Amino acid sequence: MGMNLTGEALRVLGCLVEKERTTPEYYPLSINALTNACNQKSNRDPVMALSEAEVQQTVDGLRGSGWAVRSADSGRVAKYGHNLAGKFQLSLGEAAVIAELLLRGPQTSGELRARAERMHHFVDIVEVEAALLHLAEREPPLVAKLGRQPGHKESRFGQLLGGDPIASVHAPVASSEATADRVARLEEEVGELRLEIARLWREMRSLTLAPEEPT
Repeated sequence: MGMNLTGEALRVLGCLVEKERTTPEYYPLSINALTNACNQKSNRDPVMALSEAEVQQTVDGLRGSGWAVRSADSGRVAKYGHNLAGKFQLSLGEAAVIAELLLRGPQTSGELRARAERMHHFVDIVEVEAALLHLAEREPPLVAKLGRQPGHKESRFGQLLGGDPIASVHAPVASSEATADRVARLEEEVGELRLEIARLWREMRSLTLAPEEPT
C-alpha cells in the first residue's frame, strides 16, 4: 500500500492509533471491535459503514505492507494493532495528530489541539504546530499545509499517507487571471456606486438650495 493508502485503510489505521491511546485496556482490537470503531458516528468524517469482511481485508492489506500487526497473544480471537512506531518513530503528540487527520481529514492546528486532547495533552498551540512542522519536514513528509478556505483565517493541515490531500479535499484554486478579472469587476462596480452617490448628493443639495416659491 505504500504511502497511498485507501480511504478504508486510513480509517482502520486511524482507529488503531486512536484506540491504543483512548482505550488501552481493549487494545489490540478484534475485527468486531475495529469495525465498530471504523463506523463510529462521532469523531469521524466521513461516517462509514464498513462490514467486518471489508475491515478484515483492509487489515490484511495493512499487515502485508507493515502498517499493522497481529497480536502474538490474541488467543483464539485474532486482534490487531498498528505499526506506526516501527515505521516512523513518532512521538505521542505526533501520533495523536496523525490519528486525528486520518479520522477527520484536514484541520487547523487549533482544531487538532482540541480534538487530539483525548489522546495526548498538548501544553499549548505551539506544541501542536511543532509536531505538525516535524511531520511536514520528515522524509517522506507525513503532513502538508493546505491553503486557507474562503472565509477562514487559519490554514488547515492534511495527512499524506493517502497521497496528495489537496486534490481530494480542496476545490480548485482560482487562477491569478480569474482573480484579476473579479477584482476589475468589483472596482468597476465601486466606481459606478460612487458616481450614483455623487449624483444623489448633487440632487439633494440642489433641492436644499432651491429658492422658496412666493406665497
